[in-house]
Amino acid sequence: MKVTTETIYNTFKNIGHDVFIKSLRDLTCIQISDEHSIVIAVDSDGGIGPQEGDVVKVSAYVSGRFAIRVPLLEILASGATPLCAFDMLTLPMNETGKEILRGIKDELKAAGFGDDFTVSGSTEDNVPTNMTGIGTTIVGMADTKSLRPGSTQEGDLLLCIGLPKSGPDDKIELHDPEIISQESMKRLLETPGVHDILPVGSHGIKYEAEEMARTAGMSWHVRTQHGMNLEKSAGPSTCVLASCPQPVYHNLVNCIKTPVTDLGHFTKKETND
Repeated sequence: MKVTTETIYNTFKNIGHDVFIKSLRDLTCIQISDEHSIVIAVDSDGGIGPQEGDVVKVSAYVSGRFAIRVPLLEILASGATPLCAFDMLTLPMNETGKEILRGIKDELKAAGFGDDFTVSGSTEDNVPTNMTGIGTTIVGMADTKSLRPGSTQEGDLLLCIGLPKSGPDDKIELHDPEIISQESMKRLLETPGVHDILPVGSHGIKYEAEEMARTAGMSWHVRTQHGMNLEKSAGPSTCVLASCPQPVYHNLVNCIKTPVTDLGHFTKKETND
């Protein structure tokens, strides 16, 4: 029997569950039961690598590290646990492809996922290419009630952990203390009182802050003096936003090595806004 969307829905209905599929910011959430949701995050990178046609020249290994960190941070920030990862390379599985894959696996290890974590993918072995292209996907599972998007509360501060950086204007390095590391992300996730977390990408801080406010039914009031370029791209999620009460902010400053900046606060959105 051919499997269609309708047959999938009916299969879940027959075992007493409805399936709800929705976009949640940059995520796709598939609620498969009252308790559990599958969460999917994707990203793509082009022209960043060691090949002749690449605009931003970095090693294949570094390309792999930064390519996977965007969907990885998005899944972790949502409150989901990664289950598996996928990489789609527009180049053959030669030395460059192997180095990209090594970088992907090492970034997953930095986040606490070992050699047994499933990584699969595909390569282009038929058509010659002279530019690096990488597509990445992370699939995770979450307790539906524990998903973070939309959890910002009235009075929360908006914090930025890390600084926005993006090539070719900035040189992005793995051990730059000004960009959020997997270690800092882990501490952020484990800090009690942190509500919503949202990685910043090419849209910049202002866009993502407004998205965080929108999904919680809040208004964001920016602090007038913060020294941050709110429009600048954060490339491979060199910084993340977090909402939390004032006391938690001081805890984060003390326990996270990455710069933590107070960008303002949230209030309830007025109906006439």
